[in-house]
Amino acid sequence: MLNFDVDPAILRPFVPSGTELDAWCGRTVVSLVGFLFLDTRVLGIPIPFHRDFEEVNLRFYVRRKTSDGWRRAVVFIKELVPRMAIAVTARLFYGEHYVAVPMSHRIELASDTTGTIRQVSYRWRLGSGDHELSIAVRGDAQAPAEGSAEEFITEHYWGYARRRDGGTTEYQVEHPRWRVWAAHEARFDGDARQLYGERFAACLNTPPASAFLADGSKVTVFRGARLPTIG
Repeated sequence: MLNFDVDPAILRPFVPSGTELDAWCGRTVVSLVGFLFLDTRVLGIPIPFHRDFEEVNLRFYVRRKTSDGWRRAVVFIKELVPRMAIAVTARLFYGEHYVAVPMSHRIELASDTTGTIRQVSYRWRLGSGDHELSIAVRGDAQAPAEGSAEEFITEHYWGYARRRDGGTTEYQVEHPRWRVWAAHEARFDGDARQLYGERFAACLNTPPASAFLADGSKVTVFRGARLPTIG
């Protein structure tokens, strides 16, 4: 997870109706995130040849006030996956902006007998350009400290997506707290303008404000529902 400070004015056009931008310590953040999905199931059913795959997404953070308090959530600008069927399914169920591109990943372990992860990278091709997201870590994975950037980035259990008609889809995400490794080195190599447009190129072409690797877990993503229209 590579995290970049961003001008909130850049994100406001992408904020779904009924939500507002969320900030950490007064800073608005956009994250470039690589995931490795394993044993994926849709409605509890494993789909042959579509269970294990990579995903790279660009996301930011919002919140919505409800009767039970604030729901802290993520909003995705774009999600890259290696198979068209995955992209189509995600668009259908969640209204997200998925794009299918050739992708691969690499996990490097420590040279000792511990089997500890030391470096992770994701690579993909879009058009004629090659892109890579990578991180090298040190030490052991730890629970995020309360109030830390790592806690803010990982502790989101809702997602919101803008619908074409201006409405909003809300869905719940369930997983235990993730442990994280501190980054020794992290970088994004690629054409941010080609991937995400001119407005995001400036911040993504700078070194990340923070970066870390999360150990992951079993994750359940519930089916989305449209928020009621108020007016």
